[in-house]
Amino acid sequence: MAPTSKSNAKVKPAEGKLGILMPGLGAVATTMIAGVEAIKQDIAKPIGSLAWMGKMRLGKRNENRMENIRDVVSFSRPDQVVFGGWDIFKDNAYESALNAKVLEPALLEKVRPALEKIQPMAAVFDPEFVKRINGPNVKKGKSKMDLADQLREDIRRFSRENNCSRLVVLWCASTETYIPLGDVHSTLDKFEAGLRTNDPGIAPSMIYTYAALMEGVPYANGSPNQSVELPALQELSRIKGVPIAGSDFKTGQTLIKTVLAPGLKARLLGLSGWYSTNILGNRDGEVLDDPGSFKSKEITKLSVLDQILQPEQYPELYGDVHHVVRINYYPPRGDNKEGWDNIDIFGWLGYPMQIKVNFLCRDSILAAPVALDIALFIDLASRAGFSGVQEWMSFYFKSPMVAPGLKPEHDLFVQQLKLQNTLRFLAGEELINHLGLTYYGVDESDAR
Repeated sequence: MAPTSKSNAKVKPAEGKLGILMPGLGAVATTMIAGVEAIKQDIAKPIGSLAWMGKMRLGKRNENRMENIRDVVSFSRPDQVVFGGWDIFKDNAYESALNAKVLEPALLEKVRPALEKIQPMAAVFDPEFVKRINGPNVKKGKSKMDLADQLREDIRRFSRENNCSRLVVLWCASTETYIPLGDVHSTLDKFEAGLRTNDPGIAPSMIYTYAALMEGVPYANGSPNQSVELPALQELSRIKGVPIAGSDFKTGQTLIKTVLAPGLKARLLGLSGWYSTNILGNRDGEVLDDPGSFKSKEITKLSVLDQILQPEQYPELYGDVHHVVRINYYPPRGDNKEGWDNIDIFGWLGYPMQIKVNFLCRDSILAAPVALDIALFIDLASRAGFSGVQEWMSFYFKSPMVAPGLKPEHDLFVQQLKLQNTLRFLAGEELINHLGLTYYGVDESDAR
C-alpha cells in the first residue's frame, strides 16, 4: 500500500494570544508556567516538548527531510502564551511553586514577576470528591448550574482581560474519588437537569468541562477523573464543534510500561506478573492516599497491559498475568517520585526470567512538557476544525479516549505514528507507513 496522498486540510494560523486555563495551580501547573517563562527569557530549553523542540521526517527516507514540528504545523510561540486558572488555595503561581518545592528557588526568582501576576480564581470544589485536602478559595452557588455559569464568566473575563484570540482548558487539579457512571451522565439533557438539581453524581471536574465546552473552548483531562469521558459531555463537544482529549497524563511508571510491554509482545515473550509500586510525597500523593481517589488512578494504570498484550489473542503468553499497582504516600520524598517494577517474564520452553526497573523521577518535571504539548496540540485541533474525541493525542494519556466500539491503542510507538501522521495530514504532506519496499524495486501500489 502506497503512502496516503496529500490532504487539503486547512488549518488556521496560530495568531494572537493563546490562553491556557487550568483548574489546579499546583505543582504540575506552576512547573509548566515557570518553565515557559524561563524559555521566554532564554534561560531554559523546552526539553520534553514535541511541539516546540521535536522533529519528524517528511517524505521518503532518501530525501533527508527532517523538519522541526513547529515548522511543519503552526503552534503558538512562548511569547504568545498566557496562563490562568482556578485553585482552592489563594497563593499566586510564584507562592504555589515555592510551596511545591519542584524547582530551585534561584530559578523561580528569575521568573517571579510573571508568576506573581497569576492569581487563582475561586475554584469549584466539593470535599466529597477530594477528601484529603481543603482550602478557602472556593465558589458558592445555589446550584451546580450556577457554579458552571460562574466558571463561564471567569473564562470570558480572562479572555477579555488578556486579549486572547483562543483559549484551552486543561485539568491539572487533584484526582477525584471514583464514581460509577449513571443515568445523569448519559445525555446532555439529563446532565443539564442534574446541574440544576444538584445531582450528587456530578463532580467538580464535570462542571469545569461543561463550562468550557459551553464557551466553545477545547478541554483536555490530565487526570483519571471522568469528565470529557461522559457520553453527555462528548455529545456537547460535538454540538459545539469543540475538540476534547484525555485521560490522565502519561508520565512515570505507565510511560515505562507502554515502552517495555510492546517490546515483550513484539518478541512473543510471555508475562506471568508485573508488580508496580510508587512512593510519592507531593499533594497528588496525599490525595491518592484516599482509597476512592486511588481507585480512579488504579483503573487507568491497570488498563494499559491488557490493551497492549491482547491476552485474548495470546492466552498462552498473557492469559494469566498478575498485575498489581500500588501508590504510597511518603511526605519526605515530595515531588521526587520513585517507582519500582518487578516484571516476571518467560521465554523459550517456558524458562522464567525477570526484569527490574527502579525509576527515580520527578513527577512534575515529566508532567509539565506533557501538559504544555496537550494544550498546544488541542489548540491545533481546534484551528483545524476538529471536534469531539482526539484519539491522535493518545501519546500523552494513560487511558486514551476513543470512539465507541474501539479499543484504545496503548503502544507508545503506534501512538507516536498516529500523532505524526496526523501532523503530516494537517500539513498536506504524505503519510508514512514505513513499508519501504520502493527502495528495493517493488512498486508499493501493487503491494498487498
